[in-house]
Amino acid sequence: MKRAHLFLIILGLGLLLYPSTIPPFQPSSLAGHWQGTIDIPGMKLEVNLDFSLKPDGSWVGDISIPAQKAQDLPLSNISLSGKEVSFAIAGVPGNPTFKGIISDDGTKISGDFSQSGKTFSFILKREASRSERAKQALAGFDSVVEKGLKSLNVPGVSMAVVVEDKVIWAKGFGFRDLENKLPMTKDTLLAIGSATKAFTTFTMGTLVNEGKLDWDTPIHNYIPWFRLYDLFASQHLTPRDLVTHRSGLPRHDLTWYNNYKASREELVKRLAYLKPTADLRQKFQYNNLMFLTAGYLIEVITGQTWEEAVREHVLNPLEMKRTNFSVLDSQKDQNYALPYREEKGKIKKISFRNITNMGPAGSINSSAEEMSHWLEVHLNQGKYKDKSIVRAKTVEDMHLAYMPTGETPAIPEITPADYGLGWFIDTYRGHQRVHHGGNIDGFSAIVWLMPQDGLGFVVLANKNGTALPELLCRQAADLVLGLKAKDWIGEAAKRKAKGKKVQEKAEKKKFTRRRLGTRPAHKLEEYVGEYNHSGYGDLKVFLKEDQLFFTYNGITTPLEHWHYETFNGQKAKDPTFQDMKLTFRTNVDGLVAALEAPFEPTLEPIIFHKKPEAHLSDPAYLQKFVGKYILVDQTITINLKGNVLTAFTPGQPEYELVPALGHEFTLKQVKIIRIKFKMDDQGKVIAAEFIQPDGIFEAKRVE
Repeated sequence: MKRAHLFLIILGLGLLLYPSTIPPFQPSSLAGHWQGTIDIPGMKLEVNLDFSLKPDGSWVGDISIPAQKAQDLPLSNISLSGKEVSFAIAGVPGNPTFKGIISDDGTKISGDFSQSGKTFSFILKREASRSERAKQALAGFDSVVEKGLKSLNVPGVSMAVVVEDKVIWAKGFGFRDLENKLPMTKDTLLAIGSATKAFTTFTMGTLVNEGKLDWDTPIHNYIPWFRLYDLFASQHLTPRDLVTHRSGLPRHDLTWYNNYKASREELVKRLAYLKPTADLRQKFQYNNLMFLTAGYLIEVITGQTWEEAVREHVLNPLEMKRTNFSVLDSQKDQNYALPYREEKGKIKKISFRNITNMGPAGSINSSAEEMSHWLEVHLNQGKYKDKSIVRAKTVEDMHLAYMPTGETPAIPEITPADYGLGWFIDTYRGHQRVHHGGNIDGFSAIVWLMPQDGLGFVVLANKNGTALPELLCRQAADLVLGLKAKDWIGEAAKRKAKGKKVQEKAEKKKFTRRRLGTRPAHKLEEYVGEYNHSGYGDLKVFLKEDQLFFTYNGITTPLEHWHYETFNGQKAKDPTFQDMKLTFRTNVDGLVAALEAPFEPTLEPIIFHKKPEAHLSDPAYLQKFVGKYILVDQTITINLKGNVLTAFTPGQPEYELVPALGHEFTLKQVKIIRIKFKMDDQGKVIAAEFIQPDGIFEAKRVE
């Protein structure tokens, strides 16, 4: 196994360093954790050292240099004689060596550091280890979590804190099942939502390491049929573009939401019909469908399902044995959380939302305990329990900023965020932060890394859209880093109370947009039918007990007439389309021909076109129209080819008849002309009407 290469730069010298591991602590005059600085020209270089005494009486130790991202580098030639101590950094050119004296009280070491003939003074102070200090800082954190649950009305939360390669705090609070008072624990399974995205990019990173994937090679090189709405983007979109939200497409989330019928391949093919709102790489636009495509790309390259690839490359090496890809699997476990949302101040249990077809963007379920393993591999340069899972350079690449989000933070403590490979990157109160939240029906989550501080948090909650995970991370980070205390939870509770009053007032005003005294232009049964959009799929409108309903992706919503040709979505078991307005379109023939639905907020309404009756494509039904028809002195022959009718007149090309509304057909080659077959009372076809702008011409059928 190749070991990672790190570079320490002192006075312009590039020194090749090799990482090692931190041995267990054993008390002695030198044993323990030391922090200090080397006084080199222009700066004080921070260093952290750990020493321990082996059973045979020899010393082992390591050094970390945060400014150079050098961590746990092995020390050699460690010698302690009285108060005199010396040691070197192993395997580094220039023989970097420390020689110093331990103070009488054993709390300081001061002396000289030499390398390549240059000498600089250094001073070290005995400190509690970073992990021990973090434990002490979080000694009273339980009360902070309890306050958060109560103040923000959250059923339960599970949280873990990692310092470098140690889990220093992991607990559950509240209830995973509120009705049965089953407690939340650190091992309870919850959905992590979009925090899944980093698992997809991590898997892609392992494929890059194996030479199977290149971040900057266009997607069509791997998937030849791949196409977007925009031709240029189709030809130039790369894997890096997929996972940095810069494809040019807005979210278009309703394409996949609650869609259990479309396969991943089908959803990727639908991208060709979804309009962009920007050019490729022009702006940041969060897009789950691009991460779906990244997951499908993994499947194409590996020949595995995305789930199999993630389990092989991530979950198995990290010993995340209970972590799964479907809420259906979570419910087979003995310890899983139920999903909840808040309605008018009350907590209500809701149904699980299974999003396995969109797995690469957000379907993973895990526990705080197992997610702590995920924190460790990111805080330790791709290593878990001394084993390299992915190259250190690959982890660093994931944490680099590739796309500015263009968003302004709501608070001064956080800088504007950029997006890396499946991660948001910004600074929190002057400390680098790499993070990603996750929200799916009934669950909220956040994974928060502070790589330069060796600190990581994961917080999972079983409530829809709660800010508590983020706020707990802020409260914990303030304590561990020794920052000025701020009551993040208390402030959020006040904002929530104010927002509730504003929301109630706004809801009362929504009816002022309604035009009273209007009626629909058609009978309700005329709106009934199936409607289709090539990117969004089918939408069905039906009539039940004199009320219209519509079903899209398995979600059924009752409709009330709002005004004119607009109908409003009413309250339903699934509230996705509540208060959404659908507007129907009438064509030139006076038929209900389409409906507009505001499915993508950044675009004009999505237009679903009404589909002709299904039997107009049924060969058994179409057979009755086959035959000869006479118009003046012309003979028109109607033939059936497969499930398509054609019309042929001598001297003219053969025309294809395309099913249309009103039990009619359109000539594919001359769309302005329509054909309608006439039948007698017994259902026998007796004529064909050719409907043109200048008149309707009737051709009699002949035996």
